[in-house]
Amino acid sequence: MPDRNPPLTPAGFQVLLALAGGPAHGYAIMRFVEEVSDGTVRLGPGTLYRTLQRLVVDGMVVEVAGDSEEPHDARRRYYELTAQGRTAAAEEAALLARLVECAARAGLMARQKSA
Repeated sequence: MPDRNPPLTPAGFQVLLALAGGPAHGYAIMRFVEEVSDGTVRLGPGTLYRTLQRLVVDGMVVEVAGDSEEPHDARRRYYELTAQGRTAAAEEAALLARLVECAARAGLMARQKSA
């Protein structure tokens, strides 16, 4: 049986998705998740930082130095996907795509309204 990444929580997948575009700090990750979900998902600081800690322990994310020279950025921690994290995110995205396809075949997807 092939090695598999640890299971991802929805918050874990959302964080990996946010980091797929490059390194980001916690607040940027929270904003990304809220924007991409049209405001329906909000990661609070506690959930976000517990999730980041778990992803770091699992080897999917690493902490990196920020590239900003702004004084307020000196305290910010930046995070980046590892190769393992990118693989885990891709596997989760493929699984979700299969589930959405199954839901569509079962007639569970909302129909698009014509303009």
